[in-house]
Amino acid sequence: MSYTLNRIDKNIISILQRDGRITYAQLAREVGLSTTPCIERVRRLEREGVIKGFSARIDPASVDAALVVYVQIRLNHTSGDIFASFKQSALDLEEIQECHLVSGDFDYLVKVRVKDMHAYREFLGETLLKLPGVQESTSIVVMEEVKETLAVPIRYD
Repeated sequence: MSYTLNRIDKNIISILQRDGRITYAQLAREVGLSTTPCIERVRRLEREGVIKGFSARIDPASVDAALVVYVQIRLNHTSGDIFASFKQSALDLEEIQECHLVSGDFDYLVKVRVKDMHAYREFLGETLLKLPGVQESTSIVVMEEVKETLAVPIRYD
């Protein structure tokens, strides 16, 4: 990023994380700017890639996606391009909400969201375990979501 965030930028980001539908006029009032400079700052933050986009938060149960399972995936390391193949395949699956290359005893930590346990067993056996290079997996079923957020902590150092 070629742009250094100042306090106003950080305030804009914090407010937009909390309410992405806030009007520019209200946002400008909250950060102490007039509307036009506030709009210009938001657009610059988007251009610089600080703000990557806006989305709606959906109740997962209302769209038959109430079950969350974290899956630890270990790959077979016999092929040099196995990580790239797995990564590309994971990107194509809508049931995978997050996929992280990690250190430790396994290679990837994947967050899967599906309707129920039956749907998960089917997804695991018919899809996930058939991705390129998958050697083994361990599933961790979420029994209760205590906190879920996409908000990034903003530091004002």
